[in-house]
Amino acid sequence: MSHWLRNNRGFLVFLLVFGLFRTAVADWNPIPTGSMRPTVLEGDVVLVNRLAYDLKLPLTNVILHRTGEPQRGDIVTFSSPKDGMRLIKRLVGLPGDTVEMRDERLIINGHAARYQPLERLTETVADNAALPALRLRESGALPPHRVQWLAGVNARSNFGPIAIPAGQYLMLGDNRDDSADSRYFGLVPRELLIGRAVGVIASADITANWMPRWSRFASGFH
Repeated sequence: MSHWLRNNRGFLVFLLVFGLFRTAVADWNPIPTGSMRPTVLEGDVVLVNRLAYDLKLPLTNVILHRTGEPQRGDIVTFSSPKDGMRLIKRLVGLPGDTVEMRDERLIINGHAARYQPLERLTETVADNAALPALRLRESGALPPHRVQWLAGVNARSNFGPIAIPAGQYLMLGDNRDDSADSRYFGLVPRELLIGRAVGVIASADITANWMPRWSRFASGFH
């Protein structure tokens, strides 16, 4: 064993440095679900800046130094406070905010979001059910971005108002009627934030034989 370790120590050092880089600096995450449609699609691989908010002790949630503050509208990866699963959602509520939703429409600190319809289409959801969908541009209460509403889904389109305490954040998926987010698992404490997603590295259509989506390679979020 000692002979093998000596002969392969360069490779082992590389693996160690690479692992520390992924757990402390930057990471890439494949997206398995459509909860962030139309911004992030199933089959996208997103680049995550792990130093956007905190420098953490590798392989832990121990914060060594704060490097930045989460901003309303950031697309964030984090560990679910319910089961520890890694998730990606949009940060909607900051500490000190009061957030509510009325008939799908967000209200943050008394300011109602504005919605501009963009397109109507049909989306396939669980069990291959096809549902009418409306995509809109949401702005005002948040930086402008696209969201999607689905018809005929029993989703939590009303909640709050919720006053967000210090060190906690409220997350929502852009696919508002098909997203398990803070409406279901509650607020997310800062130590469970992993990083800010900065763009798509690569993408494959997992519903069509994993064909590459070339237009999404090395692209930002629209």
